[in-house]
Amino acid sequence: MSVMKESIAQLLAVVDTLRKEYPTRRFTLDGRLVGDIGEVLCLEVYDITLLPALSHQYDARTSDGRMVQIKTTMQKSLTFPADHSPDYYLGVKILSDGTVQEVFNGPGEVIHNALQQRKAHPKNNLHSLSIRKLEELQKSVQVADRIPKR
Repeated sequence: MSVMKESIAQLLAVVDTLRKEYPTRRFTLDGRLVGDIGEVLCLEVYDITLLPALSHQYDARTSDGRMVQIKTTMQKSLTFPADHSPDYYLGVKILSDGTVQEVFNGPGEVIHNALQQRKAHPKNNLHSLSIRKLEELQKSVQVADRIPKR
């Protein structure tokens, strides 16, 4: 078997295992995989319950009822819509050891206000913010306005 075929088979086996363990997530190999993995990693770290997959604008709810949209990356930025602001954003970066680094945790309006200073991307109305910028914005968020950890 070629390296590519073997690697794809292993990847599909991993996806199958993840789907069985976390049936509320699809773990599709079309770009949603990083997001689904990030949501599950956040479930293990934060006081949240995941909503059904592909729920409109929200991925999770806290035990006190706050609605959360989770944004995940393995790169140097996260992408946010310019046309709506969820109650809360939880932005994380997946590290090579399988853990997450929190890069933003707070009210959606903080991100939304930062995006209002930009022109929207003409095709999809999405904006990217660097990890550095998100960490800077995070400094303005009070601890009481963050999603608590478990």
